Parts: sequence; C-alpha cells; structure tokens
Amino acid sequence: MMSENEEHGSLLEKISEKIHEYKHSSSSSSSDSDDDKKPKKSKKKRLFGRKHPLHHVLGGGKAADLVLWRNKQTSGSILAGVTVIWLLFEGIGYHLLTFLCHALIVFLTVCFVWSNAASFINRSPPRFPEVILSEVQCLKFAHIARKEINEAFFTLRNVASGKDLKTYLMSIAVLWFISILGSCFSFLTLSYTIFLMAYTLPMLYEKYEDQVDVVGEKALIEIKKQYAVLDGKLLSKIPTLSDKKQH
Repeated sequence: MMSENEEHGSLLEKISEKIHEYKHSSSSSSSDSDDDKKPKKSKKKRLFGRKHPLHHVLGGGKAADLVLWRNKQTSGSILAGVTVIWLLFEGIGYHLLTFLCHALIVFLTVCFVWSNAASFINRSPPRFPEVILSEVQCLKFAHIARKEINEAFFTLRNVASGKDLKTYLMSIAVLWFISILGSCFSFLTLSYTIFLMAYTLPMLYEKYEDQVDVVGEKALIEIKKQYAVLDGKLLSKIPTLSDKKQH
C-alpha cells in the first residue's frame, strides 16, 4: 500500500510540474507577442536630415572639440583672448599693424631675455619649433584654393548670365542683408559677432538638440510652404534666358 501511495504522489508531482511549465511557457509567449505588437519607436528627425552626431559633422577632430567645448578651459581661453583683441581694436582704437608690431616686440623680447638668462638661472632655453612648409603642402593648399576660386567664378558667371533666376534672387537677398549689417556694425564688430555665434551656437545646439530640432523642422516646413507660394505666384511666371531662346 505504501509503494502505491508513493507512486501516486510522485505522479501527482510530475503532473503539477508539467502544468506549471505549460503556464510559464504560455505566459512568456504571450508577453513576447505583446512586445511584438508594441509599435517600435521611430528615429528622431534631425535638422537638415542629419544622420551623424554633431561632433562627426564638424570633422571630429580638435577643431570640433574646441567648438563644442569638450575642454572648457581651452575653449574659454580662446574666447577670452579673441574678446580682449576685439576690445583693444574697438574700444581703445588699436590699429591692426600697431597691434601686430607690439605683439612681436613683446614676444621677441621675452624669448631673447629668456634665452640669455637661462644659463644664469639653471633653466633650459626655450625651444622653438622648426616650421618648414613642404612643397607638397603648398601645392595641396594651392589646389584647394584654386578649386574654390573656380567654383566661385563659375557661380558668379551663372548668376550674371541670367540662367538661374532662383540663385540670382538668393544672391541679391544675401548681399542686401550683408549690406544692411555692414551699415549697422563695423567690419571688426561684425567679424567678432560671427566668430562668437560660430563658437557658441554649436555647443548650445548640442546641449538642447532635441528641442531645437523640433522647432527647426517646423520652421523649415513653413519656409518651404511660403517659398512654394512665392514660386507659384511670381518666380515661375518670370521668363528666363533659356525660355526666350526656345521661343
């Protein structure tokens, strides 16, 4: 009788274990199916269709590190130095040639005194890097400059020939806007303002990237709508040089 009871008990335990495994497998499969049914999060749209991080877009080198303030001490020192130079020119009325001469006088004097006093104070004299431009570097720079200048002349020729109305109007608008800025600020202040914006806006954009992308996307959509309206009502009705040749 005891053996039969033991066999009966073991049989019940096996059955309960099977039921428990079945329930566990069914619950896990249902959870997997629920996860499959959940909509996947779509990738966030970046401004101007950007796919890479901002650091990669800016080149990913030391210049990108400076602009994005990876090293706050170095970036802050550069900004402070440029600000001091701007104050010297704009506030005190320093001239560029005078500033360069005075800076060279201070630099050469410090190096001269240091080199001669190094033996008396048991210090090593300053080491100056040997800067020699190779022919390859000069040719590479000349090739890049030549390419950019040729593209600029090509664009100017296309705009002046009347072949591209949209580029012409865009060029006129940009030049008109720059002329207005030039009448409001001096060239030095305008250059410093452009530097300040280029040096701080990328860092602020990276910090508030999600919010700026949403606002920028809406602004771009609205600009495209307004341009489509302007193109349909005005720009498309203006005859171009190519249209006259066809007629």
